[in-house]
Amino acid sequence: MTQKPPNVVYSTDPDDGPPSPFDALRPPEPSSSSPARPSKPPAAAPAPQAPRGNLPVRVSRERKGRGGKTVSVITGVAGREADRQALLKLLKSRLGAGGTLEGDALVIQGDHRERIVEILRELGYQAKAAGG
Repeated sequence: MTQKPPNVVYSTDPDDGPPSPFDALRPPEPSSSSPARPSKPPAAAPAPQAPRGNLPVRVSRERKGRGGKTVSVITGVAGREADRQALLKLLKSRLGAGGTLEGDALVIQGDHRERIVEILRELGYQAKAAGG
């Protein structure tokens, strides 16, 4: 007759069991002899700055070639690709929608033209809603 292995019991006690391989990655605990320093909150990523000039940014709505799904397309955003990626990330988080870069255009899922124009104007862009 074979013997059954003992039932495994999981514990939430951090001192119970073998050491974790991730212990080396944790920061060292401050000792009681070191002076307590107030911790600074992590600095937020700077918002993308609008470029200088009179380039209007157009925000349009598009459905063709997307399986009937509506997207908001932002064109005319000047700057490096990293700047456009930062702007896209900001818009996606503020709108709660997905999006991507397609060439020089930023594509946001859903019809968010009015809100995108407001956000872009807050950031200093000359934004206009295009199309009907």
